[in-house]
Amino acid sequence: MTRSNRRDFCRTMLGSAAGLALASKSLTGQSGSSPISVTDVTDTICLIRGAGSNVVLLNGPDGALMVNGGAAERSAELLKVVAERTGGKPVQVLFNTDWHLENTGSNDTLGKAGATIIAHENTKLWMTAEFHVQWQNKTYKPRAKEARPNKTFYTTETITFGKKTEKITFGKEEIHYGYLGQAHTDGDIYVFFPGPNILVTGDLFTVGSYPILDWSTGGWIGARGLPPKEAAVFVGTRADTMFLQLANEQTKVIPGSGPVQTYADLKELAEMMETLRVRFYNMIGKGLTAADMYRANPTKEFDAKWG
Repeated sequence: MTRSNRRDFCRTMLGSAAGLALASKSLTGQSGSSPISVTDVTDTICLIRGAGSNVVLLNGPDGALMVNGGAAERSAELLKVVAERTGGKPVQVLFNTDWHLENTGSNDTLGKAGATIIAHENTKLWMTAEFHVQWQNKTYKPRAKEARPNKTFYTTETITFGKKTEKITFGKEEIHYGYLGQAHTDGDIYVFFPGPNILVTGDLFTVGSYPILDWSTGGWIGARGLPPKEAAVFVGTRADTMFLQLANEQTKVIPGSGPVQTYADLKELAEMMETLRVRFYNMIGKGLTAADMYRANPTKEFDAKWG
């Protein structure tokens, strides 16, 4: 089996498992009827939950910045909460950590209002196309022009490789963001607030459920976990490794769903994903089929926490 075929097989097998697990819930595991709640992380930054994905709000001197925008059906309710928290200031910047509807539901409203929508170029490309997600058996239509990201980037020379990262300044806050490779999708980004030491992971980290590998739009397990211990220099991209290099013991970690997490939680996620990545690759190397791998229950020791 070629490297390309092995990767496609991994995507297919894991994507199918994810599809079965999520047959009755959204990508983030937050139902459309969940109450919206707000948790202060700092004096100016809060976490808003229950509107789809986790939403991070920065209340600046002259306007607001959001990381993700919840689901479309909860957008009006979410933006009402945002207005209440900011005193009605305009949302000037919106980050999309990927293309999924649970993260981009406020793009239409905020894009029409003139917000700068920042995302990876691949996220914009998915939002301009009609495509079919096999594990959901769902076809997605192109998004309205106003809803598409209007500030994108391709690859990032991230600080994890000793180089620069993408940066903006919003009010008094410097904000870093960068590309995470083909992990959850092929357009995942992180958003990092170095001053208050807050890392927003997007849906690569979800609490109470395994992170989804959306193989239909470029996610795969080869971009998860940790670099080989025997490698003096690792030149690939592992999203979990990047998280650990960005964060430290004092970092407040905001996942795609669930409450604020710690560096220890982030490390546990990375170790779990690395164990599964190695395990799946070993099974493929032994010639096991997807059905064989499913019957072997390879995630059994993690299911109580992540299942």
